[in-house]
Amino acid sequence: MLTLKTEDLSAMQLQDYLQYAIAPRPICFASTIDDDGNINLSPFSFFNMFSTKPPICVFSPARRVRDNTTKHTLENVLQVKECVINIVNYEMVQQMSLASTEYAKGVNEFEKAGFTMLKSDLVKPPRVAEAPVQFECVVNQVIPLGDQHGAGNLILAEVKLIHINEDILNSEGKIDQEKIDLVARLGGDWYCRVTAKNLFKVAKPLAKLGIGVDALPKSVRLSKVLTGNDLGMLGNVEHLPTDHEVDLVTLNPDVKEVLDATIGDAMNRERELHELARQYLRQGNVALALKVVLL
Repeated sequence: MLTLKTEDLSAMQLQDYLQYAIAPRPICFASTIDDDGNINLSPFSFFNMFSTKPPICVFSPARRVRDNTTKHTLENVLQVKECVINIVNYEMVQQMSLASTEYAKGVNEFEKAGFTMLKSDLVKPPRVAEAPVQFECVVNQVIPLGDQHGAGNLILAEVKLIHINEDILNSEGKIDQEKIDLVARLGGDWYCRVTAKNLFKVAKPLAKLGIGVDALPKSVRLSKVLTGNDLGMLGNVEHLPTDHEVDLVTLNPDVKEVLDATIGDAMNRERELHELARQYLRQGNVALALKVVLL
């Protein structure tokens, strides 16, 4: 394993390693305004939500690694403590990237990138009409993290109004993860797109207390077939099945076929049962998979 001391790396090297490894990152497409009424629109992937009540988002216009200068967004929010965080989806990603061009102060990136300015209800900066979700925010605090090349400036933005394009809502009035078609930043020029094909769910162990991987038999924990993800799913059940429940699984046709084919061959039996359990896990049938590995 390559081990690096951050103090030995240049700002450019650090940026490269960090941005490729800490990804994907959501994109804050921030519109701001200065005291003279100059509007700025710029994307930042140092961004996330950090509180629900109050609703706080944090994004960071870092000092430029190249020459240690600051960005117009930072200068603007220090003058007018308001912003709009516009969420970026796939349909606008190329225009969003264009808006990141370092145009001179006073140049309106809405116009350069071809976006539509939409008047905000509570704050001075306009919204991006094309964005599927727009957060009108007040800036509660700006925290500088240093004065060196690449140093961040944390902007703590409290969401006051949320605007949502109804086309991305499901029948329950909630945001549909497939319809919103989000994109995220990776390292370098790389992005990723959140499509239905690459979406998956992981059951949260909040409403129940999982037994944990350590409660599984050693033969299961050390399986040469089951992965860490497989063990995590098995360890998220609330309790082990009874011996009777495990015995009944031998009536399952797939299980019976494995048992009949591996009579007297304990090593292959375990491997094939674990392979079968993996198939059930891929189908989402954790309970059945657990009974199979416990045979």
